[in-house]
Amino acid sequence: MQVSETASRLLAERYLLRGEETGDLFRRVAHAVGGEREADFLYIMKNLLFLPNSPTLMNAGTPGGQLSACFVLPIRDSLENIFTAISHMAAIHKTGGGTGFSFSHLRPKGDLVNDIAGVASGPVSFMRVFDEATEAVKQGGRRRGANMGILAGSHPDIREFITSKLDGRLRNFNISVGFNAGYFQCLEQDKPYKLVNPRNGEVWGTIDPHELWHLTASAAWAGGDPGMLFLDEINLKNTVPGLGCIESTNPCGEVPLLPYESCNLGSINLAQFIHRDDLDRDRLRKVIRISTCFLDRIIDVNHFPIPEIREATLKTRKIGLGVMGLAEALIQLGIPYESREALEFADQTMEFIQQEAAKKSHELGEWNGSFPAIGESIFTEEMRNATVTSIAPTGSLHIIANTSSGIEPLFSLAYIRMISGRPVRCVNEFVRNLLPQHTGGVDVMDHIKKTGSVQDLPLPEDLRDLLKTACEISPGQHVRMQAAIQRHVDNAVSKTVNMREDSTIDDMCEVFRLARALGCKGIAVYRYNSRENQVLTHGCKICRAAE
Repeated sequence: MQVSETASRLLAERYLLRGEETGDLFRRVAHAVGGEREADFLYIMKNLLFLPNSPTLMNAGTPGGQLSACFVLPIRDSLENIFTAISHMAAIHKTGGGTGFSFSHLRPKGDLVNDIAGVASGPVSFMRVFDEATEAVKQGGRRRGANMGILAGSHPDIREFITSKLDGRLRNFNISVGFNAGYFQCLEQDKPYKLVNPRNGEVWGTIDPHELWHLTASAAWAGGDPGMLFLDEINLKNTVPGLGCIESTNPCGEVPLLPYESCNLGSINLAQFIHRDDLDRDRLRKVIRISTCFLDRIIDVNHFPIPEIREATLKTRKIGLGVMGLAEALIQLGIPYESREALEFADQTMEFIQQEAAKKSHELGEWNGSFPAIGESIFTEEMRNATVTSIAPTGSLHIIANTSSGIEPLFSLAYIRMISGRPVRCVNEFVRNLLPQHTGGVDVMDHIKKTGSVQDLPLPEDLRDLLKTACEISPGQHVRMQAAIQRHVDNAVSKTVNMREDSTIDDMCEVFRLARALGCKGIAVYRYNSRENQVLTHGCKICRAAE
């Protein structure tokens, strides 16, 4: 097993225990999780065929032993409940997990408090309290806390929420507007949309649904937030509807969860399964089955941060097996990301993963028993897990695996990535082997290091198409790829529609519209350079002091 220089640096700073080497990390995790499957689990990790979510890599085999990545905590309309949620959030963050919240049940700004002279400060003010608490608690000593904040589109404070990140505050939150079926009916019929006080159901006013849509797109254009969550679509596909409605997701949006649920994620490296210009399905099937067992096993060895999370997690036993390396796999196959063939490959591959993971969960259910809440679910036969698939962003995992992230296209052929606050130069070595050293008198790699792209080079058109990067691919193709994958995913898909710096607010509106039309559960957009401090920057020509 070989890891890149960037991966070695990342592992040393965030994952390795004192005195550990990379191989020791995988042995520690496999031993802590494995039981009789320890050798299988070690094999798929050390060969970078599959990696579990970061908290598992960090914490397996340690006294803390909290292994889950994703949590949703409920927030009810009382001061006591709000600060209990903050306490629970801190317990999760210090073990490396991320948290999602719906603030939709909090009374709006200006509402009465306990029928006395006091007035409520509203959800956004409390989100700032959560944000400050997160700032004070570093995840597991190695990762900053991450939160998702959601507010229903019908909340009277929705305008304030949509623009809440434009002043540079809420640094530890992603935010999304939660839209329901009633909103889309008003949007289609050009009817005013009611804004309702959640405390008593009183209508506080109305808003033009088109104005709400445009305001959301305008804020996303300005700074990347908010995204949109289509709560009706999420609950239509809820596998355990008898337990109630889902109102929130984890920080990156790939796991919609009920209150107190957690989810264990892991990703298969698709780039490792391309053999002789085809997908090696037999090998992939074996790894899917081992990975499904791995994620299910985590639930049983996990140390849950609070009793409520343990109870909710064991009730549904949700797992989320996903992929990384899709873009690299497509390049190996000679398929441009922006093509119908790419959508077909993604659709068929994810369908295969979903089917094989579900088969394995069914087998585990027959052997070990189904998840306890199966009577509240859509399933008519034994299943070990209420969900089996999810597409995570693999922000750190893809660096360790030395492949492309999640289902994203290549962000850039060369880029600067911030790791622990420091810039790291990255050049795609896989792409280097596809290109000549010089063309038209230009040093190809020097050009890539400056621009991150080959689109201005005198190269064959099919090669330039194959190596298009995220902002060079049409926003519509980003959305169509997300939708193709979502058709075969139990949970949801973390996908960012990376857009050119000169994109317009109308372009944002069209992305949101297409995501809704194609059945996505949510959508996130990012216009290049719309934030002062962004994690990735095109090109990697930086001063020597930063090396």
